[in-house]
Amino acid sequence: MENLEKKTVAILATNGFEESELSEPKKALEEAGAEVHIVSLESGEIKGWKNGNWSNSYKVDKTLDEVSQSNYNALMLPGGLINPDLLRRNDKAIGFVKSFFENKKPVAAICHAPWLLAEADVLKGRKVTSFSSIKTDIENAGAQWVNQEVVVDEGLVTSRSPEDLPAFNKKLVEEVYEGKHDMQTA
Repeated sequence: MENLEKKTVAILATNGFEESELSEPKKALEEAGAEVHIVSLESGEIKGWKNGNWSNSYKVDKTLDEVSQSNYNALMLPGGLINPDLLRRNDKAIGFVKSFFENKKPVAAICHAPWLLAEADVLKGRKVTSFSSIKTDIENAGAQWVNQEVVVDEGLVTSRSPEDLPAFNKKLVEEVYEGKHDMQTA
């Protein structure tokens, strides 16, 4: 198993993230030795979503105002319907996402989170997957959408839903371990 000691990963999220899509990748990264920060729009706590209802709250480690991509080796984006829709309307959040691509760092997005990638205009020519309902949005952003549990394209890891988390987490850890990818571009 890859050792992620000395690696720091940002999880960008706000209220309404799919709980398992934040908690399980965070646990996988931490078990591999990475330091993981939940980065959000405001300090305090953010609330998860589970089985159609609000769920547990998670402590925000850093706000977007306190960090830049230079603080991190990789970025992870959980899905859920509400979370990425709120984040994609925030210029700072979109700039943060785009900066990881500009610096060729691994980025992982699951479920509805590729909406953020579309908004950041980083999908042209990329092979990705997502929750099926946003397939058209992803294709309109220039990506080749495929229906697979996990897709890796030069440091960009995408998956469809919580059912894909085991495969997603494995590839996420691998890509963070491998580090920068020359073909990871904005």
